[in-house]
Amino acid sequence: MPRNAITANDAVSVGPYSHAIDSEGIVYFSGQTPIDPKTGTIISDDIKDQTQQSFDNLFDVLKSTGMNSDDVIKVNVYLTNMKNFKVMNEIYKKQFNTPFPARTTIGVKELPLGALIEIEMIARRKN
Repeated sequence: MPRNAITANDAVSVGPYSHAIDSEGIVYFSGQTPIDPKTGTIISDDIKDQTQQSFDNLFDVLKSTGMNSDDVIKVNVYLTNMKNFKVMNEIYKKQFNTPFPARTTIGVKELPLGALIEIEMIARRKN
């Protein structure tokens, strides 16, 4: 099965991984944290801002594939504090049209660079 790397101009990588991999029309997006692509640092300590920045980073990669949010079929959200679930959900619902993608939200102990959130996605190309 071929594995074609996708690199976005404004996305930041903090390790040895591709921004996304396209494998036979299914695109697997690496998790994005709320790193400001201009400064390379986490943007703030506010979960609302961090959630939006994580989506902005993901959607930058999504745009580089020629797809949009309607092509997303699965999202995984990682939170360091499940008390942030409600605020994350408010930002999340503005990112997609109905029907919303399938989603899993997982509480984790910590994330790279002290981020409060990391989000990853899977999308499928239209035939």
